[in-house]
Amino acid sequence: MKAVKIAVVGASGYTGSELLRLLIMHPYAELVCLTSRQYAGKTLGEMFPRFQKAECCALPFSEPDIDLIQSTGAEVAFLALPHGVAAEYASALIKKNIKVIDLSADFRISDPVTYEAFYNQPHPDTELLKQAVYGLPEVYREQIKGSSLVASPGCYPTSIELPLLPLLKAGLISHQGIVINSMSGVSGAGRKADISLSFCECNESVRAYGVPRHRHLSEIEQELSRAAGKETVVSFTPHLVPVNSGICTTTSATLIGSVEDIEDTLHNAYSNEPFVRLLGRGNCADTKNVTKTNFVDIGWEYDPRTNRVLLLSAEDNLCKGAGGQAVQSFNIMSNFPETAGLMNF
Repeated sequence: MKAVKIAVVGASGYTGSELLRLLIMHPYAELVCLTSRQYAGKTLGEMFPRFQKAECCALPFSEPDIDLIQSTGAEVAFLALPHGVAAEYASALIKKNIKVIDLSADFRISDPVTYEAFYNQPHPDTELLKQAVYGLPEVYREQIKGSSLVASPGCYPTSIELPLLPLLKAGLISHQGIVINSMSGVSGAGRKADISLSFCECNESVRAYGVPRHRHLSEIEQELSRAAGKETVVSFTPHLVPVNSGICTTTSATLIGSVEDIEDTLHNAYSNEPFVRLLGRGNCADTKNVTKTNFVDIGWEYDPRTNRVLLLSAEDNLCKGAGGQAVQSFNIMSNFPETAGLMNF
């Protein structure tokens, strides 16, 4: 298979560096352009010593200029940019016939009013928004295949939606009263200078944040509502834990179907999915088993005292929750094996 030429726009953050790691190892990807205002003029090997033996280690970072990106022959661009900024680049790149996989929130929320309510600014490109496909491969694989703009899901939403969606769609759990608690490694906050994220502030400590309305709630409720066929509002509390990466999510929901159908429904939804590992009833997902992989592990249990189903999931926030899932969508868009470059353990 012929390699696809790739640009990574905003390649200097944690998500960007994880994308680079995966794309360097990908058998059908050729990195031809890296952009970073901070690192412009430096080479990949200089800024990320771990990549010094990669074939593309001498590839320089450049300013994020659209014409320059096009001049490299890039066919697909991954955008690892802040929300509000990514849309501008997505629009310009698509006009240059470069497919875009956006890892920001700019195209995840289909309703511009909801986007503005959660991100405190008007949506930057409502026309382009209509073309975007939500990049959760296990649910939207067919739509991703023909798309030129994929909105790769957020890390928390991925860990939350995958266990819940099939159960809501099957009517096994109530769409009301869903309670979600997630814990994320510090890399989920990004690679920026912030005293609250420094080692001494985070080490040996756990704290909730983003309460009562974390931005990812908009994305989570959108997808859960679609699955349930009715408006779904949930309680979501994220926590910061002193590890580099990984997300552990515990979700509880009221059972309205049969306990026996929970296992069958999850099995029917995911038994053939390459990156979903079903642990079965009574088994809890552990972040140590998913970090640096594109897997999400899902276990579950039923509490007869409260008549609630417990859904227990774990993923790597930088891989299945970000870069890995974006590469998974890239594989689908490019008609490559979906597992290409991602089947590491």
